[in-house]
Amino acid sequence: MSDRELFEMYKEQVYRLCYYMMRSHADAEDICQEVFVKAILADRSQIQEIKPWLLRIATNECNSVLKRRKNGWTKEMLTYLLSRPRNSNPVEEGYDQQEMKMEFYELYRRLPDKLRMVVTLRYVNELTVPEIASAIEVPEGTVKSRLNRGLKILQKITTHQAKEMLGIESKL
Repeated sequence: MSDRELFEMYKEQVYRLCYYMMRSHADAEDICQEVFVKAILADRSQIQEIKPWLLRIATNECNSVLKRRKNGWTKEMLTYLLSRPRNSNPVEEGYDQQEMKMEFYELYRRLPDKLRMVVTLRYVNELTVPEIASAIEVPEGTVKSRLNRGLKILQKITTHQAKEMLGIESKL
């Protein structure tokens, strides 16, 4: 597979993973570029499964950046959401959609990095459990455990928020 074919075939998946991990278009683009530079310079002759290998490089790059950072994600996401072009939907519909996106990203942001990475690889990049295990170099059981914990945390948060909303509405 040529370098160009490699890039064209996997650019969207690598970018999507980077974006969901970093929550910033600029960071995702930078890391995505770095991933493909490393992949192009690497000897790929021994690589049997390119997709998990590329996503492993991407997760390692994202983790390196995340380890160096402490704060700023919320500001970046808010800036991104507020700077996105508006749809031609009625004002109320557009507002509702934007509010839902913000709520989703806020929930997603609450997941620990390891859980967020596995949930992203599974539900955004649509990798199987064995592919995820290969991509992040952990046993399949660990992947299953992290997926389960991540989904339970998201469910717990959403259930708690729904109960709060119902409690508020019943007081009105």
